[in-house]
Amino acid sequence: MTENSLRYLGVDHIDVLYQHRVDPNVPIEDVAGTVRDLIDEGKVKHFGLSEAGPQTIRKAHAVQEVAILQTEYSVFEREVEVLFPLLRELGIGFVPYSPLGRGFLTGAVKPADQLEEGDMRRDDPRWQPGNFEKNVEAVRQLKELAASKGATVSQLALAWLLAQGDDIVPIPGSRKAERVAENVGAADVVLTAGDLARIQEILPDGGFGDRYAEGFKPTWI
Repeated sequence: MTENSLRYLGVDHIDVLYQHRVDPNVPIEDVAGTVRDLIDEGKVKHFGLSEAGPQTIRKAHAVQEVAILQTEYSVFEREVEVLFPLLRELGIGFVPYSPLGRGFLTGAVKPADQLEEGDMRRDDPRWQPGNFEKNVEAVRQLKELAASKGATVSQLALAWLLAQGDDIVPIPGSRKAERVAENVGAADVVLTAGDLARIQEILPDGGFGDRYAEGFKPTWI
């Protein structure tokens, strides 16, 4: 599989090879060992995990140094913060996916029943009645704060992530060049202690509703 990836990408090595979901049927030590062999062969530079829990991270790291953990994280989703002490103890960087709350933090959102068939957000609890209205109100308040700084709400959300530590590098998904430029501009948004306190006041525990429908949320071990 790695050989095919190298051929398709037209490169001689992969910078980061992720296991994007932990397979409960394969010991993580075996996965880490396989990646270690690929690193020794020069085909891979670094080993990454996604949606992994503390035991898995420690076991993998003991076999092959884990460079990066990727998990959902945003002003809407804070659960992964419990892993930050472990990541910093082991020197593992963190890559937040869905840093804009799967689009909710762009401010352009519709209720679940107005989304197209096949859109995974139709089942996302944050888009369901009750939670949706509360999240819309929170984003409205974030927009006001962003406007006071000459920024968009997306830039504010990304700047908040960057303010959480130098070891955090969010990966917003963008389909348009202007959105990429907007997201890059978040690096120039400076948040004061007062700004961070205001964001915490608006969303003290993150957004309203879980990040996955019941039965679909990854289990961390």
